[in-house]
This record gives sequence, C-alpha cells and structure tokens, in this order.
Amino acid sequence: MNEPSAKRPRVLVSRPLPTDPAVRGSRSLFLSQAAQQGVRADRRMLYVGPEPAGRDVAECLRIAPGDEVIVRRKLMLANDVPVRIATSYFRADLFAGTRIAEPGFVLPTLQAALEALGHHFGRAEEVLVARRPTLFEAETLDLDPGEWVVQVVRTGYGTDDTPVHTLETICAADRHVFPIRQVTGNDEF
Repeated sequence: MNEPSAKRPRVLVSRPLPTDPAVRGSRSLFLSQAAQQGVRADRRMLYVGPEPAGRDVAECLRIAPGDEVIVRRKLMLANDVPVRIATSYFRADLFAGTRIAEPGFVLPTLQAALEALGHHFGRAEEVLVARRPTLFEAETLDLDPGEWVVQVVRTGYGTDDTPVHTLETICAADRHVFPIRQVTGNDEF
C-alpha cells in the first residue's frame, strides 16, 4: 500500500462484503459501518438529479444506454478524510417525480421510501473491481498520484425481479479493507 499523503491523516475503514442486511436497512450504511468501527463519519450530498445512464448502469437497471436515470451522489468522509463516493442510480420510469428524485437525504431511510413506493427487496448482486480512478474520482477523494480505487456495484432487485436500485461505491483503495463473509455466517477454507 502507498504511504498516506502528508496533506491528510491516515485512515482505514471497513467495507464488508456482502453488505450486512441489518446495516443496509439502517439510516445510513456508511454512518452505521463507521460507528461500528469507532470512526467519526460525515457525508455530503454532491448531486441529485437526472443523468443519462452509462453502459454499465444501463445493463444493471435493464434499460438502454443513454436512457435517463435519477442519480443521488454523496461523498463519505472518515475523520474528515474523503474515503468514498457513493452514487445511487434509479430508473426514471419508476422514480421520476417521487421523493427519490428530490434534493437532500431521503428520510427516514431510502429503504423505507422504496417500500412506500411498492418496491420490496428480493435479492442483490455485488461486483467488486479495482481500477485507476477517473479525474473526478481522484480530485474528489484527494488521491495521490498512483492511488487506485475499488468500485463496488450493488444492484438490488424487487421481489418481482425488477432492478430497483444500483449503488456504485468508489472507495479510495488505500483507505479501505474489505472483509468478506459467507452469507450463511459459516466460514470455510
């Protein structure tokens, strides 16, 4: 791992895979995970609004590339250090004109808002990829030259198998550890 830049303190946060359902249903996945780790956490909304879907997001949401999606982009900080960019993508045909598309954080929780709109969780898929950051990611996360990111993409499907929510989390690789547990809770070699 790279040594941390002199301009920011060293911070290492955990991003468990798969996501613990009890934590996912909390007010904030990141705030809950950070509190469990004894890290002072904060989050800032960067953008809420429409965007054209990129190829990967379109594939996850089963729409055409370029179709409009509702985007909710946040910056997560641990001990005042930027560690993650979390972007939620929602199909505009399902969520335009709802509180999912409104500015600010969805209260009391995003999960409650989705359920109030008739979407009940069925299953999810999480994919993890390590890669070089985009310019936006490097600047937003205050990355040093040569630092990489880990991209975690989680798509949640309703009980009818409709893709409801794609969450792309861009993690500063040198500021994260990714503990992995089996869903059943029984670890095997």
